[in-house]
Amino acid sequence: MIAIEDLPHVNAALNALSSVFLIAGYIAIRKGQRTRHRVCMLVAACVSALFLVSYLTYHFNSGLARFGGEGAIRTFYFAFLIAHVAIAAAITPLVPITLFRALSSRFDRHRRIARWTLPLWLYVTVSGVVVYVMAIHLYPWTPA
Repeated sequence: MIAIEDLPHVNAALNALSSVFLIAGYIAIRKGQRTRHRVCMLVAACVSALFLVSYLTYHFNSGLARFGGEGAIRTFYFAFLIAHVAIAAAITPLVPITLFRALSSRFDRHRRIARWTLPLWLYVTVSGVVVYVMAIHLYPWTPA
C-alpha cells in the first residue's frame, strides 16, 4: 500500500509519464500514425486522471505543501507555481473536450482545440515535475 507521504513522488512520476505519452502522441500524429496517436493520447489522459485522483487524495489528507526556499528563488517558485496552477485549471475542461471531439470523429474541431490543449497540457505536466523537484528535493520546508 502506498502511504500518503509517498504520493508527491507518485504524482511526479505520473506527470512525467503523462509528458512522455503526450510527446509520443504528438510525434505519432505528425507522422500520420493516427492509431498510435489515439492510444498515446488516451493513455496520457488516463495517467493524468490517475494523477488528479492521487493529487487530490494527498492534498485532502495533508493540506498544502510548504516551500523552504528564501529570497529570489521563493519569488520565482511562487510565480512559477501560480502559472502552473492557473494553466492546470484551464486545461481541466480542455482535455475532455479535445478528447470528446476526437472520439466523436469531429477532427476539424478537434485539431482547432488540440493546438491549444497539447502545449498547455504538456506545460502543466512538465511544470508539475519542476514544482515537485523544487519543493521536495531542492528547497524542502523544515520547521524551525
